[in-house]
Amino acid sequence: MILIGQYDSSFVRRVGIALRLYGLPFEHRPWSVFGDADKIAEYNPLTRVPTLVLDDGDVLVDSVSILDYLDGLMPDQRTLHPRTEPARRHSLRISTLAAGLADKAVSLFYERRLHETVSPLWEARCLKQIQGTLAALEKDRAASDSEYWFGERIGHADIAVAASIRHMRDSHPELAGLEAFPSLSSHCERLEALPVFQEISQPFVAPT
Repeated sequence: MILIGQYDSSFVRRVGIALRLYGLPFEHRPWSVFGDADKIAEYNPLTRVPTLVLDDGDVLVDSVSILDYLDGLMPDQRTLHPRTEPARRHSLRISTLAAGLADKAVSLFYERRLHETVSPLWEARCLKQIQGTLAALEKDRAASDSEYWFGERIGHADIAVAASIRHMRDSHPELAGLEAFPSLSSHCERLEALPVFQEISQPFVAPT
């Protein structure tokens, strides 16, 4: 398999970490959606990342679809989303909130970086959504004393939250402090210390 995209994207990083945890070999092509758009478009006309080229040549073009496909390759004891309810929908909810947090951080970055005049209304809306999502994630994580979000084994929810918060903090240094969210802060610090998180990692590179 070939994973296309840079690891400073939380979505690409999530897939890379999952592939390592699944034990699935892959080639990484750290192409940028700005600098390498033409190369990405050969595989994905949306020129979005992550893009995953499967061994049979088929291409998956969205992180949710990619992770769902990869989870389906695993036996029950190795999946990163629970397979039974209500744990599965809870895991999906946390992962979706984390993905939404990353989306809002990206939207805020582009608003500030690419627009000559920043919209105060849009900026305030993004910041409110980011803070509200952090508060919801903090409440959920604080309700459990397990090592990971859903027990003693790492899962997609853990990866999604840590990767999204890392991206938010790197792309918006003013949002780096998590003093108001101690459970999230300790959760992310523990995950970022894991070898797989240190391997599948890249400093944030602002698009030019």
